[in-house]
Formats: sequence, structure tokens, C-alpha cells
Amino acid sequence: MTNSKKAPCVQDEVRSTVSRATSTDAHVGKRIRLRRTLLGFSQEKLGELIGITFQQIQKYERGTNRVGASRLYDIARALEVPITFFFEDLTPPQHATSSARTFGFSETRSPFHREYANASPNRGAPDLLSSKETTDLIRAYYSITDIKVRKNVLELIRSMNN
Repeated sequence: MTNSKKAPCVQDEVRSTVSRATSTDAHVGKRIRLRRTLLGFSQEKLGELIGITFQQIQKYERGTNRVGASRLYDIARALEVPITFFFEDLTPPQHATSSARTFGFSETRSPFHREYANASPNRGAPDLLSSKETTDLIRAYYSITDIKVRKNVLELIRSMNN
């Protein structure tokens, strides 16, 4: 009698680890959506600009699919932002203190270590950047062509907060 199940191999483990989306992927997706909507691009338009389907853009924006480095570069160029834009406001992982166990050179913990993969950035904070009201406000603000008037509007809003 033969067993039809094959034993898991290292390659299968790496493949499943690499394909799992994380909270960082969700954050990057939200930043893609934010910039796309600020520019007034549809998912279809962005997809056309970089040569992929709008469904793939949806998956990136929802954080269900990871965005590879070359694809993120293409998206950044299409949206006219530096790649670092997608990582802004991302909460950095807490690094081990000096009293923690010391690791060898090849075992140094880094922000890319598995224990950080599911860290939730800004727990409990409202997702203001994804709100339609926020994007409408930003569009209206930047549609004011006179820089002095725009700065006065900003000061007015700040004074209302006090």
C-alpha cells in the first residue's frame, strides 16, 4: 500500500510562507489605493498603466496579494511617488533589547523575521486615509491654486481644533 501524500519539503514551506500576505501588505495596499484615488485613477486605469488587470490591483489594495518589488516600482512610477510612500506611517517592529538572547550573525533578528509578519500597525487607530471624506478634503485643499490662501485654510482648520 502506497501513501499518496508526499512529505512536506523545505521548498513547500518556503512557498507557503512567502505567499502569505501580512499586515504590511495590507498597509502597502491601502497606500496604493490612497494615492490612486487622490490622482483620480480607477483601478482599471492604474492596471492599464502598469500592464495588469484591475482585479490584480484590487487584490493588492485589499492586501490579499503581495506586491513584488518590481511591481511596486512600476506602481510608484505610475502614481508618481517614491517607493517609500507606500511604507509611510507603518509602525516599525519593536527590536529585542540588549538583555535578550544574543544571536549569531546568521540568526540576527531583523524587521523581516517571522515573528513580525502579523504585527498590526496602529492598533485601534481609525483608518482616516481610506475614508472618502479625507480624500475629498485633500483634493479640495490642493485644488486651491493660491498657496497663501491654501495656507490660510490650513491655519483656519488648525484653529478650529483648539
